[in-house]
Amino acid sequence: MRALGLDLGTKTLGIAISRTGIISSGYEEFRFDDPTWQIPLQEVERIVKLEKIDHIALGLPLNMDGSESEMSTNCRNFAKLILKKCPDIKVSLIDERWSTKQATRSMLEADLSRNKRKKIVDKMAAIIILDTFLERGY
Repeated sequence: MRALGLDLGTKTLGIAISRTGIISSGYEEFRFDDPTWQIPLQEVERIVKLEKIDHIALGLPLNMDGSESEMSTNCRNFAKLILKKCPDIKVSLIDERWSTKQATRSMLEADLSRNKRKKIVDKMAAIIILDTFLERGY
């Protein structure tokens, strides 16, 4: 299985990839200024075709009590847009409540500067989302 992990933000899209279905790695941190998500959607479509992806694990940001937030709705809508552009792949929504905190903690332990952490935090969160997806055997 070839899978992407996505961490959608309001201006960034963290992207991770697994070409084996076992190991994931950071792919890119895509920055955009497009509230309609057409630009990040085009990037996802490009990567899906280039890398022959069959599954996407998209982070679903829930509130700490498990309820949905406005960004949860945005992610669900983004998932629908992905499926319209790439109808042959599967999209799974993955609870990502702790992904950014875990990514930040890992980068602090690696003693990365604040500037470096800021540049890659969404890509690292995408890796955690994808790892969660792979560990659960979706």
